[in-house]
Amino acid sequence: MSEILIFDTSVLVDDLRTGRHQQRIPSISGLIRTSAVVLAELWRGASNSAERRFLRTLERNHPVLTPTKQNWLDSGQVLAKIRTDMGFTPEKLRSLHFDVLIALTARSCGARVVTSNAGDFFLIQRYRKFELEIW
Repeated sequence: MSEILIFDTSVLVDDLRTGRHQQRIPSISGLIRTSAVVLAELWRGASNSAERRFLRTLERNHPVLTPTKQNWLDSGQVLAKIRTDMGFTPEKLRSLHFDVLIALTARSCGARVVTSNAGDFFLIQRYRKFELEIW
């Protein structure tokens, strides 16, 4: 069975804006899936027609995985525990929420998250184990 990969927003933004991963992304082996959460983050920041075209292509070419009801409920529990343990502000917890949803969605389908946002995802791994690759 092929491995399932989900690119985090950070990797796709890096590649869109700087071309940083232009050679690395095509060389990936496995099934690429797109997180609905990542797409939402990307659409929120899309600032030109080329970026919007890229997003429509991404949606069309890779199945989109959506957080389940349980993923949403678990994300609240994870964030509550992080708040208790780390004392994060509501703003920090809000910024972390989408990353928690991406991680939990990946975990529930056995996918690996590929990100350049090591700090937040390493923190999330302390509360829920999931496969992670840092670029």
